[in-house]
Amino acid sequence: MKLLSKQNKAVYYLKDSNTTELLYGGAAGGGKSALGCLWLIESCQKYEGSRWLMGRSKLKTLKETTLNTFFDLASKLGISDQFVYNGQTNTILWNNGSSIVLKDLFLYPSDPNFDSLGSLEITGAFIDECNQIVYKAWQVVKSRIRYRLDEFGLEPMIFGTCNPAKNWVYKKFYIADRNDSLPSYRRFIQALPTDNPHLPESYLQSLRELDEASKQRLYYGNWEYDDDKATIISFNAIMDYWNGKHVKPEGNKYLTIDVARKGKDKTVFRVWHGWVCIYREEMGKSLVTEVATRAQELQAEYEIKNSNTVADEDGVGGGVVDILNCQGFINNSKAKMKENYDNLKSQCSIRMAKRIQRGEVTEVCKDQSIIDRVSEEMEQVKYKDLDKDGKQGIIPKDKVKEMIGRSPDDWDTIMMREIFDIYGEFVMV
Repeated sequence: MKLLSKQNKAVYYLKDSNTTELLYGGAAGGGKSALGCLWLIESCQKYEGSRWLMGRSKLKTLKETTLNTFFDLASKLGISDQFVYNGQTNTILWNNGSSIVLKDLFLYPSDPNFDSLGSLEITGAFIDECNQIVYKAWQVVKSRIRYRLDEFGLEPMIFGTCNPAKNWVYKKFYIADRNDSLPSYRRFIQALPTDNPHLPESYLQSLRELDEASKQRLYYGNWEYDDDKATIISFNAIMDYWNGKHVKPEGNKYLTIDVARKGKDKTVFRVWHGWVCIYREEMGKSLVTEVATRAQELQAEYEIKNSNTVADEDGVGGGVVDILNCQGFINNSKAKMKENYDNLKSQCSIRMAKRIQRGEVTEVCKDQSIIDRVSEEMEQVKYKDLDKDGKQGIIPKDKVKEMIGRSPDDWDTIMMREIFDIYGEFVMV
């Protein structure tokens, strides 16, 4: 079976002695699923008695899509008599003793650590549409690739395919590849529908007729567009946030502080002049007194009153609030002004997100690493339960951590600025 040029490039990395993580795709119609299935077929034939994983976020979808591609390719290759599919055990058993197990890799609340994969031993793994799983699932699957590797002379290869998505695949593969900072064991190959000469023109035309965000992602392979309807801040609005020269620094100055918890997160300070963030600073693991001292220094430097200072009061942040005698921000406290939000954090986050979308907020920053980090966090500010009636809320922080692999500390100091618009002038006791 003749492969596309991009597929041949992927095959090179699938078989070299250095690559152990490969991501292929980045648009529709690039032959992603077919390549993964062909790799599994060849591997099962070549390495007798080997064990492989075919995975996707949901098993039902895997059976309806990727598995059908596997059967279609096997039929075209004339090898359908070399294996038997057991729909009860979700296993493909080969005549030579090799096997492929089909796995559901969705993050279920009942199995947050993917303990269901604990006893699994495999020779390699193919995860289709891996952008739909969390990074932890990818890591756990890779940790289970150890079966007879030395005997076969193989490295622990995990092969993923995806369409553009603003989550861990964007950060770990796309951005790192764009910045020439991919680790030596990791590779990314972007394949576009225009790379596939076998696609009918009618299919390409259907991609070109999609809405703008979907067309940018699925036809042009543009990773900067997010077509999730729950997203509040668009890509263009995020870019405008960093180029908001029309927003003038005027009025009062404010200080927002997100205090590190349990030694895991960093403390982030933001100084605001009106709706312009004029200064950002972060501090590593520090004592509460050290955080408070630095806050007082910033208050003095920028002439900011205690009543115009707010710190995250959850956890150890309460100590900073006590020392500064400033306003405390309790994330799960009730929304103010009788607005229809599930808690104060959702209220401030959604109000701030909409303000950014309207182009009313900006930040002065020339550090590209900070711009990338904050932009990534803004992209994860999304409505939860969008299709349900009731109070408005946002995706919780622990879910955002799963998507981007870290705590969204910067967004917390941005959304907290909104509290001063909700309350007006604080009266400190």
